[in-house]
Amino acid sequence: MKHKVSEVKLKNGARGLIVNVPDALVMTFDFNFRAGEYLVDPKKWEIPHLMEHVLLGANELIPRARDFHAELEKNGAYSNASTGVYDIDYEAECADFEWERILDLLLISISKPLFLENEFKSEFGNVQEELKARSNNHFRKLSLRMRQEVGFISKTDEDRLKIMDNVKLEDIKEHYTKTHLTSNMRFVIGGNLGSDRLTKLLDKIEAINLPRGVSRFKLPNEVPKRIQTPLLIEDRSVNNIYFYIDTFLKHQLAEHQNDTLNLLNTYLTETLYSKILGTARERGLLYDMSSGNYLSKLSTNWWFGAQVSENNISELFDIFISEISKVRRGDINLDDIESTKQYIIGRFQRSAQTVFGTANGYSYRYFFDGVIDNYSRYPNRIKAITKDLIIEVANLMFTDKVWILGLLGNTSREKINELENQISVLWR
Repeated sequence: MKHKVSEVKLKNGARGLIVNVPDALVMTFDFNFRAGEYLVDPKKWEIPHLMEHVLLGANELIPRARDFHAELEKNGAYSNASTGVYDIDYEAECADFEWERILDLLLISISKPLFLENEFKSEFGNVQEELKARSNNHFRKLSLRMRQEVGFISKTDEDRLKIMDNVKLEDIKEHYTKTHLTSNMRFVIGGNLGSDRLTKLLDKIEAINLPRGVSRFKLPNEVPKRIQTPLLIEDRSVNNIYFYIDTFLKHQLAEHQNDTLNLLNTYLTETLYSKILGTARERGLLYDMSSGNYLSKLSTNWWFGAQVSENNISELFDIFISEISKVRRGDINLDDIESTKQYIIGRFQRSAQTVFGTANGYSYRYFFDGVIDNYSRYPNRIKAITKDLIIEVANLMFTDKVWILGLLGNTSREKINELENQISVLWR
C-alpha cells in the first residue's frame, strides 16, 4: 500500500510514527507504554495485565466499562489492549469518518481511568479465565519455561495464577502512575493524514492529560545462558511430544543479517516444500513445524518447534541436523533460494494490503528500540541476500554455544538426554 512514514517528537516528550496512506478509508491507532511485568515485584507479576484490563473501561467521560465499549464500537470500530514482559499496547481501528471521536475516546481511557473496585473484581476473574485457557497451550507452557531456564524474565501461566491474589487495586493505581507518562509513550498511527488533519491529531495527543516524566524506560539486560540439562515437562495426558530447540547469539544481528535469518526460516520450515518440513512430510513424520527469530536487548534467538510422536522424533532430528549442516557448509541450491525470496516478497506484499498491515509493519521495531524500518526497501533487501551471507549467518547462530532443548509430553528423561546428545553436534 502506497504510504509515507515520518517520525514526530512532541513537546510533552511523546514520540510516534505517522503512516500517511492517502485516500485510506480507515484509521489505526497504536499507543505503547514501557510498562510490562519486568517493572513490578515478581510476586505481583499480574499488576500490568490487570491494569490493562481495567484501564480500557470506566473513565471520567463514561463511568461504566460496558457503556464505554458500546460507545466506542457503535459504528464498527475495534479496540484492544495487550500486555507483555516489556510493554503495554492500546490499539483501535475505525472508519475514517469517525477517527476524531475514536481517538478522543482512546485518549480519555488512557489518561482518565477510574479504576473502579467492582470492575477490578470482574476483570480479576476474567484474567483468571484467560490464564487458565492459555495454560492449556502446550507450546506456550514449554516456551515460557524455556525462557525462564535460559535467564529471561518470564513466568508460566500456572505460576501466575498461584500469585494473582497478591495484587490489589492500589498496586494497579501505583503502577499506572509510575508508567503512564508522556515521555514513556510511543505511538504508530496510520490512515489518511493530510496536513490539516495531522495538526489536529497531534494537538490532541500533545494535550493528553498525563505527567511528562523523565524518559522512556530502558529495557532489562537479559543475557541468555547455556543450560547443561535439557528441560523436560512430563505430561502423561499428552500422547505425542512438543519440542523447541533454541540457539542464542549474545548480540543483536544487523538488519541485513536478520533479514537473512528470516529467509532461512522460510527456506527450512515455512512451506510444504521447505527443506526440513517438506522432507519430514514426505516421510510421514509430522504434520507441521515452525521456526522463528527474536531480538532482545542483548541477544538474538533462533528457534525451531513442532509436535511429533516419540517414534518419529529421532528421525526428524536427523533431518533437522542434516539440513542445518548443509546450509552451514554452503550446500545450497541457488534456485531454491531465489524461489524462497519470491515467496517472502509476495507474502510481504500481501501483508501490506491494509492500513493496519502497513502500520503494523513499523510497530515492533519502533516500540522495541526506536528503529524506523525502511518498508519500501524490504523487497530489495531480500533480493540482496547472497549465498555467502546465508552461510555466514547460519554459522554465526551456533558460535556462542548457548542453546537449550525442551520437551513436553509423555516421555522420559532418558529420551530427552538421547535427543540432546543427538543434536549437540551442531554446537561442537
